[in-house]
Amino acid sequence: MSALPPVFLPSRAASSRFPPFLTDLTARAVAWLDRPRSVRSVVCWLAVYLLLAANWPLWAELARIGRAPSVYLPAVLGMAWLLLSGTVALLALTAWSRWMKPLWMALVVVAAVVQYYAFAYRMVMDPSMAASVLQTDPGEARDLLSLRLLVSVLLVAAPAVLWLARVPLLPERWWPRLWRNALLLIAALAACAAGAVAMSRVLAPLMRSEPHLRYMMNPLAAVYSTGAAALRPMFQRSRPLLPITAGAALGPSYAAQAKPPLLVLVVGETARADHFGLNGYARDTTPELAARGVLSWRNVHSCGTSTLASVPCMFSHLGRQGYEDRGSEHENLLDVLQAAGLAVLWLDNQGGCKGVCERVPHAQVNDAAAVAAHPAQCGGDECLDALLLEGLDRRIAALPPERTARGVVLVLHQLGSHGPAYAKRSPQAFKRFLPECRTNTLSECSNAELMNAYDNSIAYTDHFLAGTIDWLKAQSARYDTGMLYMSDHGESLGEYGLYLHGMPYRLAPEVQKHVPFVAWLDGGLGRRAGLAGGCLRAGTEAELTHDNLYPTVLGLMDVRSPTYRGALDAFARCRAADPA
Repeated sequence: MSALPPVFLPSRAASSRFPPFLTDLTARAVAWLDRPRSVRSVVCWLAVYLLLAANWPLWAELARIGRAPSVYLPAVLGMAWLLLSGTVALLALTAWSRWMKPLWMALVVVAAVVQYYAFAYRMVMDPSMAASVLQTDPGEARDLLSLRLLVSVLLVAAPAVLWLARVPLLPERWWPRLWRNALLLIAALAACAAGAVAMSRVLAPLMRSEPHLRYMMNPLAAVYSTGAAALRPMFQRSRPLLPITAGAALGPSYAAQAKPPLLVLVVGETARADHFGLNGYARDTTPELAARGVLSWRNVHSCGTSTLASVPCMFSHLGRQGYEDRGSEHENLLDVLQAAGLAVLWLDNQGGCKGVCERVPHAQVNDAAAVAAHPAQCGGDECLDALLLEGLDRRIAALPPERTARGVVLVLHQLGSHGPAYAKRSPQAFKRFLPECRTNTLSECSNAELMNAYDNSIAYTDHFLAGTIDWLKAQSARYDTGMLYMSDHGESLGEYGLYLHGMPYRLAPEVQKHVPFVAWLDGGLGRRAGLAGGCLRAGTEAELTHDNLYPTVLGLMDVRSPTYRGALDAFARCRAADPA
């Protein structure tokens, strides 16, 4: 006991205040914790700790699926065996020296954070979620922080981190350490394989019917998914960008045009179609759009459940299935529009265009200069979407005049209803539904408060889109104008215990995939394209997806391209010689 640091040795006075057995038990525990260990012993005990302390969402999900203990306990034991042996195998690769301690500590913290979000938002750490996390900007990251997160992470991570910082490692020559680490790795992999075979009758059907469970195995899922998300761009960059702009040209309507077309394409964020008053929602969240006579399609579905997945897919000619199965990267809708001779500009009020705007003029409206210049609309490094409309005339005037003389496509990428800080997405004047949830720990809010905050963000999107239409009306002397709005994905607001978005597409609920699609074509663009208004209104119940956006924009702007598919053009059937 004399080797123990004094801080862990109870004084005589302290000993007299506690029963002897408790003092002895404490001393034994401290001695066990401070016992010098081999590096393999440390990683094995760390794997046991992670199994017991960082996988409660997995056990809870297995209990929910199995319902009866006789059903779910075998699954829990089987998953625990696989998870423990798999974690030991993973950590065996790091069992080298005390310089690995920071890596182990980081892994514990990551596991604690993943467990918190799995509990708080029912998040699963698949590669698409990991990719979204890696591309999260500081503003989005700040919205996800909370005191509850800090406390939860400390409760899980602090014991292991403190132990790792204190535990002495036994010295060992490199050659014995190498073969002993290899033996540990082989033994762990063999145990994992044996467990998989022995429990296949229980686990194989479960994994097939509930594939999300594999992404709840903490920290294995976090390590695998983060690695996959980080390495994927490296392989993508090595692949050539396939052009699709060959043959792109302006159609016959440009030959004798009196005014060039101006289309504003608004890419929404986290908007649910069933929370738009235009679509029959009980609350009137879209009064300003209704007053401007827009068209709203009610049965539209996204090609992803996250911005990273959906935005590139929206602008792709491949469609959702083709985009997911692609072996190469391709140019997109904006490249085709620009190759045809139009002026194209992307303005972003979020974390970037996910590669879509790389080859066309683009700008971030919420940069540091804009934040400083617009304190009423910006806080921290976030700005309200109204900033997208600031200085649009100046921005268009800066585009090549020979292109703007032909036509302009302006893309506005909203911050929209991005969660969990929904209350920050609307200014005070638009908070019609009160009281609202004002914390990013959504489980602390009632369902009514959560809905109020989200609906206020939709109401502000309504105002922003109405402002966009009003700006377009002001351009009518110079352009034939129109607007299309489509959200990238929806959002879970507590249904089935889920929050936010980003679930794997096959597992995601309807609310994460059902998105609004709104059009205003009364500024001359609909007439120019020969669209019959009555026909369009009669077709707003048609089932559409993000696959329809690419050909619909090409058709509306009269841009000819071999990639145009008329069968997917949502407006094609409504072109008439005498539009209503």
